[in-house]
Amino acid sequence: MLYDCRTVAERDRGIAAAVEAVKSGELVVLPTDTVYGIGADAFTPHAVSALHSARNADQRVPPPVLVGSRHTLDGLVYSLPKAARELADAFWPGALTLMVEHSPSLQWDLGETGGVVGVRMPLHPVALEVLREVGPMCVTAANRVGHAAPMTAEEAREQLEYSVRIYLEAGPAGEPAPSTVVDVTGEVPRVLREGAVSFEKLRDVRPDILAAGA
Repeated sequence: MLYDCRTVAERDRGIAAAVEAVKSGELVVLPTDTVYGIGADAFTPHAVSALHSARNADQRVPPPVLVGSRHTLDGLVYSLPKAARELADAFWPGALTLMVEHSPSLQWDLGETGGVVGVRMPLHPVALEVLREVGPMCVTAANRVGHAAPMTAEEAREQLEYSVRIYLEAGPAGEPAPSTVVDVTGEVPRVLREGAVSFEKLRDVRPDILAAGA
């Protein structure tokens, strides 16, 4: 089912349907501030497996985790590094993914994480509404591996079809830059991928941060 979230009434119905679907272990497609993503409850193993299958992706590669609040990050890690806290406070919600050591007590199976997972809080009202209702979600680009990333929920539906229960349409995504990825698991934060948040802006917050490839 596809809902056009550009109208108030259908947006409310769509978000409610998406929340119900995620809580039931089903897949949804939703807009984020970078791309349209396909998402599943991070704590429902069969839903995470279904996400990989829908994309024809490697089950071992862990998808990023999106959260609806900065404070949710505290519950996902054993001990939140100061660098992670400072960068999240400065750039969340936004296009910054933080690679953190997740708590070993978490009851999830995201793949071969090596104890590390990428976490982000997106700057999109539809995504945030869903995330605040359902908690952490695995969300990755809503395309099948080897195909172009969809610009709309309708384009995502053409690729993913009935593997996804709910599609939330919010208009064309445009051509945004991918999120910047920063590893905060070591003593000094390090950029793994440059993206929408520039290295210069990161350095304003953490002067010790290392550039990609450094």
